[in-house]
Amino acid sequence: MASLKDAKRLVVKIGSALLVDQATGLRSDWLRSLAADVAAIRARGTDVILVSSGSIALGRGVLGLPRTELALEQSQAAAAVGQIRLARAYEEALTPHGITTAQVLVTLEDSEDRRRYLNSRATMETLLGLGVTPIVNENDTVATDEIRYGDNDRLAAQVAVTAGADCLVLLSDVDGFYSDNPHINKDAKHYDIIDKITPEIERQAGDAGSGLSKGGMKTKLMAAKLATDAGCRMAITLGTPMNPLKILEDGGRCTWFNAQTNPQAARKRWIAAMKPHGEVTIDTGAGTALKSGKSLLPIGIVATSGAYQRGDAVAIVSADGLRLGLGLSRYSSVEAAAIKGMRSQDIANELGYEGRGVFIHRDDMVI
Repeated sequence: MASLKDAKRLVVKIGSALLVDQATGLRSDWLRSLAADVAAIRARGTDVILVSSGSIALGRGVLGLPRTELALEQSQAAAAVGQIRLARAYEEALTPHGITTAQVLVTLEDSEDRRRYLNSRATMETLLGLGVTPIVNENDTVATDEIRYGDNDRLAAQVAVTAGADCLVLLSDVDGFYSDNPHINKDAKHYDIIDKITPEIERQAGDAGSGLSKGGMKTKLMAAKLATDAGCRMAITLGTPMNPLKILEDGGRCTWFNAQTNPQAARKRWIAAMKPHGEVTIDTGAGTALKSGKSLLPIGIVATSGAYQRGDAVAIVSADGLRLGLGLSRYSSVEAAAIKGMRSQDIANELGYEGRGVFIHRDDMVI
């Protein structure tokens, strides 16, 4: 059975109902117990990203707004006030364990637009490389219905895909996936493992959310499909007790959704299916480097053609015209023409601004 112990990169989703009590506010003791779990997981070398709701729930209490459905502008005002408190709460809980935190606010547009997606991926990778634990939330202060995820289950799955995580945990008010609503039907079947999400499984998902949470089981199932198709296994488990991740790690009741591939293979398939907007011709040395798993540097490019922007797919071609692969460019075609054959440290002088060291990163390339 899958577990947390072999995860290399873990994303944990925390809902509002777990973090904020409607009557008393922030559940500080619970948050401290979660921080202890995160510290223990990180201590064995696992990257951890937290996707947390709670800004609106915290802000509405400060502003004295009603617990009923808020107007968009009221929600955004509550988020603006609550986001400061949410970030501070995580910082205060994790700092005693020597963990640096970062706030990352995103919208649906950030994953749908390829350039924004690459920016998000690069930022996340850099933060994790520096030993930081990112705290991710939807940017409720600016998001409208057209650019919203709308629930943090699917946001967490998208973050897992963007970051190349191999494990996602949804801390919930229920201890897994059931054939029916267990609060209504005492005979509902609990699933320990789901190998594949079938139409029958989809029919069994209900709509009910609880408390301050917007997500129901249908959104969790949608998150599971997104994550597992990208090579990330996912667990739904009860988040209300103290130290919920330790309980899960020690064999606590949950439902595991098995990954259908691995994150790197899924990403390579996604890139391979893209239509190239242009091409770059590389020298023999660069071709040898790519075949050994290296990134493509500007110094290895001898020519570029086509009109493309940062984040677009470009074909990689050898000097004798043989197509070697496909990758996502970190520069536009105009920039590529200016820096081809150039050493990375000289790019800033040519472009007039700080450039990126690689033209196509090996993780964004199919050879």
